[in-house]
Amino acid sequence: MRITPRRDEVQAIVAILESDEYDSAEVMARALIKEVSELLNMRDWVALTHRFGGQRRLGINWGPFASDNEAGKYAAKIGINGKFSTVKLYSPGLLLANATAAKRPTKDFCTNPVCMHASAVHSAVGTGRGKCVLELCPCTKYSK
Repeated sequence: MRITPRRDEVQAIVAILESDEYDSAEVMARALIKEVSELLNMRDWVALTHRFGGQRRLGINWGPFASDNEAGKYAAKIGINGKFSTVKLYSPGLLLANATAAKRPTKDFCTNPVCMHASAVHSAVGTGRGKCVLELCPCTKYSK
C-alpha cells in the first residue's frame, strides 16, 4: 500500500511531536500510532477484485490500495489469469464522522456549521445535492 502524506495529516503528527504533554517517548509513540491509525481510517481506499472465469467462478480480492492505478500495477505484477477490476472502499471513519458530525472536516464537507457532513449524505437532486439524508441534520441544501 502506497501512502502519500497529506498536509493536514502531517500537521497533526507534527503537533504531537512538538507537544510537551507526553511524559516519555513510549507514551508519545502510542499517541502517534493512534493518530496515524485514525488519520488513515478517514481515507477512502481501493480493493482489487479478481475472477478466474465466468460469473459463477470464484476469485480473489486484495486490498487496500491507495488508488486504482496502484491496484492495477499490482494486478500486472502478480500475473494470475482472469479478469480484474477495482472497487472503492469508503472510509469507515468518514462514515462514522458523517453520522455523528465530522471530527476532521475536509473540502468534501458541507460548510453549514450546523451540518459539517460529507456531500455523499446529501440526497442527489439532478446534478446537484439536496437535503441531508441524516435526520439529525437541519440542512435543506448542500453547499461547499
